[in-house]
Amino acid sequence: MFENLSDRLERSFKILKGQGRITEINIAESLKEIRRALIEADVNYKVAKSFTDEVKQKAIGQEVIKAVNPSQMIVKIVHDELAALMGGTATPINLKENPAVILVSGLQGSGKTTFSGKLALHLKKKGRGVLLIGGDIYRPAAIDQLKVLGEQIGVEVYSEPDNKTDAVALVQNGIRYAKSKGGTFNTIIIDTAGRLAIDEQMMREIAAIKEAVRPSETLFVVDSMTGQDAVNTAREFNERLDFDGVVLTKLDGDTRGGAAISIHSVVDKPLKFVSMGEKMEALDVFHPERMADRILGMGDIVSLVEKAQEQFDEEEARKLQKKLARDQFTMQDFLNQIQQIKKMGNIKDLASMIPGVGKALKDVDMDNSVFKQTEAIIQSMTPAERENPGLLNGVRKARVAKGSGTDVAAVNRLLKQFDQTRKMMKMVAGGGGAMARMAGAAAMMRRKR
Repeated sequence: MFENLSDRLERSFKILKGQGRITEINIAESLKEIRRALIEADVNYKVAKSFTDEVKQKAIGQEVIKAVNPSQMIVKIVHDELAALMGGTATPINLKENPAVILVSGLQGSGKTTFSGKLALHLKKKGRGVLLIGGDIYRPAAIDQLKVLGEQIGVEVYSEPDNKTDAVALVQNGIRYAKSKGGTFNTIIIDTAGRLAIDEQMMREIAAIKEAVRPSETLFVVDSMTGQDAVNTAREFNERLDFDGVVLTKLDGDTRGGAAISIHSVVDKPLKFVSMGEKMEALDVFHPERMADRILGMGDIVSLVEKAQEQFDEEEARKLQKKLARDQFTMQDFLNQIQQIKKMGNIKDLASMIPGVGKALKDVDMDNSVFKQTEAIIQSMTPAERENPGLLNGVRKARVAKGSGTDVAAVNRLLKQFDQTRKMMKMVAGGGGAMARMAGAAAMMRRKR
């Protein structure tokens, strides 16, 4: 995500190195490169031009203090302007009403149904009682898909499989059902029908649903891989629906990032969530300033820590810390930590949130499959061997290797790595459980590279 844009921006900043002051002459080439970089990233041309004009206005004539060179100064200005362009600060969804009704809209194939499931899990983790309503009466698999997702995350789904004609009545019935449950549900998420393109029937139906249920929040879901088409579609939807915020899906795909950068400027509505990956946990609140950090290669350590906090139970973290302090960390603990880290998302994306690491890993082919061999070896051990790896003699190692589809050399490498990781995690345990886990993950990545 944004790798090409980050590289182009970095090259544009280098043009100013060695200058003592930012002037209209020496900044011209940098601004030209910045504008090209944005346009190549599929940012709207008018937005790109307006952006560089704003950067130029704020940069020219600024004194460069001794500790900061002009290229560093322009990075700061571009960072601030990027954050402002994307909305400035995070905008939360409105959950004040009881029940809070969230209407999810968008074209077919944009990821509405998957997002609805992800949002339900996101809110459930925050203690909300969530009901999903399957309001797509046209696509046969839509309700089935929502039910599968609901079962996966433990959220009830209301649907009417026999209703093929009246989506408005279905949604109203679903809300009545939620209210009849005596406070069980304080949040209702409505997944609506999409079309392959904007059409009058679709717009009339979604407008009628909004008028009937008067939602607390209307979200427009758009596939970021469609680039500027995503921005144009958002503009057309907003003119008819006046939605409250935008959700960008598939941001981990083959996308240049232009939609994320320019959509707020074009429709004047905040980006509220970004979705990356198929896992139900792969949903992030959109923070413009953090996204600007990532675009400029500065990492996003705050989001990384938040992801860790979401996945790790505090009581379990305290128990683990005690085990680390007593040097009682076992193979089973190691396996548990790997599985929890995997839930946080793609390991390369997580590593890129650490300042300086993303650039170093740019050309490294790495994903969560790096854990498969380690998991297979540990899972081939007996409970006693996981608790005490010292039991693994030559015969036992051969059995474990056969059971995991590896060889004895791979088992020996894991045992050596486990011993090194245990020592490292013990050293950093005093800094908190999350730091220990990060150290373990780093050890895993070093072994695989």
